[in-house]
Amino acid sequence: PREREVNENSLKRLNSYLECLQRPGQKALQPTQLTFYIRDTASDPNSPQHSANTSEFRAVTFTLQSKDLLSTVVKILKSCSLSTDHVQDSQVGKGLDHQNGNLPFSRPIRWDKTYYSFTGYRDPEEELDCTVRMEPALGLWLHKNRASASERLSVSIPLRDELVRLKTELCQRLEINDIRWQRTWGVAHRCSQLHSLSRFAKQNSPVLCNVKGCTLIFGENSGMNADGQIMLGTVDVHHHWRKLLERLPFYSDLHSHLSVLKERTSYLLGDIELIYNEDLQPTLMLEDYYRMLKTFHQNVTVTQPLFHPRSLKGLQIILENHSSAPSLLRTGQLSVPVTCDLTVLQRFILAHAQRARTCLRREQELEVEQKKLISDCTEKYGLERLYKEPSVSSEQMVRCCQRLLEGHVCELRGMHLCISHFYSVLQDGDLFVPWDWKQ
Repeated sequence: PREREVNENSLKRLNSYLECLQRPGQKALQPTQLTFYIRDTASDPNSPQHSANTSEFRAVTFTLQSKDLLSTVVKILKSCSLSTDHVQDSQVGKGLDHQNGNLPFSRPIRWDKTYYSFTGYRDPEEELDCTVRMEPALGLWLHKNRASASERLSVSIPLRDELVRLKTELCQRLEINDIRWQRTWGVAHRCSQLHSLSRFAKQNSPVLCNVKGCTLIFGENSGMNADGQIMLGTVDVHHHWRKLLERLPFYSDLHSHLSVLKERTSYLLGDIELIYNEDLQPTLMLEDYYRMLKTFHQNVTVTQPLFHPRSLKGLQIILENHSSAPSLLRTGQLSVPVTCDLTVLQRFILAHAQRARTCLRREQELEVEQKKLISDCTEKYGLERLYKEPSVSSEQMVRCCQRLLEGHVCELRGMHLCISHFYSVLQDGDLFVPWDWKQ
């Protein structure tokens, strides 16, 4: 059981690492050490000593820190003494000889369809099928897919009502602020997770007093994220949830220390605000973010502050755990490596401060405009819901909504419409359309 638990936890962290590597524009990730127990094939299965015990297993520990998927996969296979013959020889050679070349992995990992259904991840093959086909006009696509979407939506309505009921009931019973999901699981999966939480609450009422006033998020791992929200791993058993909730006082203290450290670091940087934004960064657990901030604070702690007090108030910094140069995001945040050279950091902030303020102000204006346009489009087309994927920027959403208001699109009344980068009909009837749809 111990070896199985270690392997399951390592596999979850490995899946998360590989997913982050495949995200567009993803920079270097924090080095991740994994341990797997594998069966020792050198032992003779016919020997009298051969039995199901830990002596048959050996621990394999390795650290993932490559910037590309190919080198990471090759390292895993070789660390576990597994064959790499199924990887093209030329690619393997390049991956080993040029680990710093950031070469793409041309043959992606192919998971079984049930993996995407269970985890809520996007199936890249389905998305590829959508993109390689000639993109149709919005009206034509809706005409072809409206019936199937409406049928799926009708089937999901009872489950959607059940989801709202369960969520409201649990929020009131546990006295928590909200329940959210990290992934786009279907309604049936979400209901199942809430039923599981309800059973857990009945069996573990003493430890649930620690969650009052918190936000619960069903995600990949159990713990507390950098925003102080409680993460419940969807593949974890109730035993792991109970251990997490028993440790909540520790996490609360650590989050308080994090807030103090943020204030001290902010003062050294002219009152610039240090933020964690899940839409712009990979999910970070509280302990990891605290270590990053502590390293950054030690790096910027000098005899005198780098900037005049309050001179940078209103600007925002996002910490990144990589060694590349600092950059300015389109949304106005300054992306800064935790080990950034102080001279480079000072020059970069001074050179980009004004532009960053302009971008932040523009993003705030876009968010206000976006909210109004969503309301107008929902009313005009009689939509049940209109929303967007996090990968769609506010500017893209605004342009999309403006085009919807200017034209006339049929087949949308009563539907759930999501603005994305591709066409798709989800299992619960939600319509996904690209933000730059064709007329």
